[in-house]
Order: sequence, then structure tokens, then C-alpha cells
Amino acid sequence: MRRQRNAKIVATLGPASSDRATIAALFDAGVDVFRLNFSHGSHEDHRQRLQLIRDIESEKQRPIGVLLDLQGPKLRIATFLAGPVLLQAGAAFHLDLDVTTPGTVSRVALPHPEIFAALKAGTRLLLDDGRIRLKVLRCGLDFAETLVEVGGLLSERKGVNVPDVVLPVSAMTAKDRRDLEFGLELGVDWVALSFVQRPEDIQEVRAIAGERAAIVAKLEKPAAITFLDEIVSEADAVMVARGDLGVELPAEQVPALQKRIVRACRRAGKPVIVATQMLESMVTAPVPTRAEASDVATAIYDGADAVMLSAESASGAWPVEAVRTMDLIIGRTEQDPYYREAIAASHSAPKAEFSDAIGYAMRHVAGLLNAAATVAYTTSGYSALRMARERPSTPILGMTPNRTTARRLALVWGVHPVLCHEVVDAGEVSELACRTVSAEGFGYTGQTVVISAGMPFGAPGTTNLLRLAQIA
Repeated sequence: MRRQRNAKIVATLGPASSDRATIAALFDAGVDVFRLNFSHGSHEDHRQRLQLIRDIESEKQRPIGVLLDLQGPKLRIATFLAGPVLLQAGAAFHLDLDVTTPGTVSRVALPHPEIFAALKAGTRLLLDDGRIRLKVLRCGLDFAETLVEVGGLLSERKGVNVPDVVLPVSAMTAKDRRDLEFGLELGVDWVALSFVQRPEDIQEVRAIAGERAAIVAKLEKPAAITFLDEIVSEADAVMVARGDLGVELPAEQVPALQKRIVRACRRAGKPVIVATQMLESMVTAPVPTRAEASDVATAIYDGADAVMLSAESASGAWPVEAVRTMDLIIGRTEQDPYYREAIAASHSAPKAEFSDAIGYAMRHVAGLLNAAATVAYTTSGYSALRMARERPSTPILGMTPNRTTARRLALVWGVHPVLCHEVVDAGEVSELACRTVSAEGFGYTGQTVVISAGMPFGAPGTTNLLRLAQIA
């Protein structure tokens, strides 16, 4: 099954999309990667969903990626004595570690000593997704005296965000470690790490996952932007998690930050996903707002590898329609002549390395010869990633003997993953590439195919070969 677009669609599974018929319909409508959100559902729920995905993958004969999204640390206040309290702007509000004493209108427990350890006078605290804002006046290792800058009704166990500091908190909780091990045993392809603040957070997951799964760094903390290039370098892919970014940063800053992250990922040749509230109104309505359609299109014009649906496909009333709508928006955007201009204008120069040189040459040769397709024969996926970095106008076939690699490539811009047998020489690669391009519906007899690979074959990260062939 060939997608008639380059950007990919990630869709979250949930109560509205847990049965086989719906998951199959989501795939048919355009899903390339399914997200299992471990903030919700039991291990058994996720096991059943993954088994259904693999059954559908076998039936459709096309690799499907699976993304495990870890919950990450959840920082919350404790309970109140008599229900929600109304905080007035200008009032004092005390935070401490005393969870045995229920909260009142003037204080509540914040059972996170790591937050107090990072606070200083002037630090902002955001409660309930930023609806209530506090400013720290005085603090210690077990308390904080704050001023209510923006008040409102505050219920117990609401979330706390601390946008101004790097918190001394691991990106993985004990729950995340259990979920990660479970997901790796199931055979997920990607692991999305929440609460990333620095490159070391990714290294912590890598030490556990090894080569069993690729890692997506979710950028949802302003602190992460300080280390943006280092995080992009350390991760296998990046997600622009606009929900929490929009809580911790003023809304007007998020669009520019989204573009900055996408540019950094494209420069490095790392896949980037734009996520959160892309078609939010379709949770309850069968059509999106015009603003939402523009939001999806903007991510495509910027050259994002993938766009993601969350509640729209997990718990909404129109999951299949949301995917179909996103597919239509992507397709129409990529047909716009300005799309190619925008992609070319935002393209960054390649590095003076073999792999980037091959990708650069591939794009120009394919355009000059009006090639039917470009083919990356790859064990690790590296050759296909370097091709995708160039955003060529010709389709990319990622041919690999590695099933895990094929599934991971389902996330990458423009790559049509194909599972094939191992090859032993360049002549066999050319013959197999031409046969596959024809069989997959990308070209016909007489057309040119541009092929990249690494020699010796089977050695990952050795893209050093460019060949031209004609379909016989």
C-alpha cells in the first residue's frame, strides 16, 4: 500500500480505537505509526492493541511503526480539607511538604522536595495547566512562600509546572521503568521520553533500551531548549509536545519555538513530530476548524516528518475521520507549488561527510534525470535518513532486511519502507531495487532509479555508494 504523501501520520490508540476493525480502518485512512500512551490503560490493554497492529501489519504487508509514550514524572499538589479553594490575586499562599495536614485557602502540601531544592526567589509556579500562577517570594528546602499573581479555583491533586528552572528530577519514574521494560519485551519500535530537560535524560533510557528501540525526545520543558542541539544529537527523533510547552511558555512563543525545533531536526537529519491539539475540535465534531487545518499545513510546509493525533483518535467520536482529514490536508499541502519552494528555502547545507555527500548528490541526480524513485538499501536505516534529510522530490524506498528498521522508517519523511532479503553485492542491489520500485508501483520499464547504500553491506552507518539503474 503506497501513501500519496511524504509526511507521516502518528495516531494514538485508546478507548475509541481499541478493536481490530477500527485500528485497521485507521491504517487504511492513513496511519503510519500507532502511539500507545502509557499515561492511560493497563499493560494488558497495550499488549492487545500491539498484537492487533501486528496482525494488521501481516495482513496489509506493509511495516507499521509502534511508539510507546512514557508518562514521565507527574508533579502535583496534595489534597484540601473541604474541596476546591478560591485563590485571590495578590494573596499569600504557602507550599510545604506536610502531606498529613489537608490544604486550605492559604496553604497546601507539595510533596516534591526536588521542586523546593530548585526554587529561588522570583521563580514562577504554574498550577492546573497554568490557570493559576504563583511567584516565589521566599523559600527553603521544605517550604515556599508565594504570591498569587493569577488566581482562580484550585482543586486537589492538580499539576504543577516550574518553567524557569531545571529540576533535579529523572525523566523516568519507577512506573516508567516498568512500562519501558514491558514495551521492550513486546517489541515496540520507538520510545517517547517525557520531561526531557537535558541530553543525559536520553542517555538514561538508552542505557536500558540499547538497540531494542529508538528514542523520541519529547520537548515540553523550556529548559530543554537551552540544550536543543545536544538533545537533537543524542535522540533518534524529537517530538514538539506543544501541550506542556504551551503551559510553561506564553502561547505566542510556541509557534516560533516549533519552527526552531523543526529546523534543528532537519539540519541534523533527525525525524521530528509535531503534536498536540492539531485537530482538537474533531474530538467531538466530524470536521476540523479552518485554524486547525492551517496548523497541520504549517507543520507540513516547515518540513516536519510527522504530525500526530492524540485525543482525536484515542477517545474522540470521529477517530477514522480525523485521520482521513489529516491525510487530505497533508496531501493537498504537498501538492501546492509553494510547498517545494518552502522546503527548498528551509533546507540546510549538508556536512562534508560521505553520507551527506551521497544524499546531496542523490537529490540532484534524481531531479536531473527525472528518476522514478530513489532507493536506500539499509540495515540500520541510516542511508534512508540521509536521503530523507535532503527532502527530494522523488519518492524514497527504504529497502532493508531488518524488520525493526523497516518499522522505524515508517516515521520518516518520504520513506516507503520495504522488507527485503539480504544482498551480497552492488549488482544484486541494483536488480532488487529496480524490481521493487516496479512491484511497489513507483516506476515502470525504462525509468531511472537512483540507489544509495553502504559498503560493506550489512555494516550500519556506512553510506558511501551511489548507483544509477534502469528498470528492465
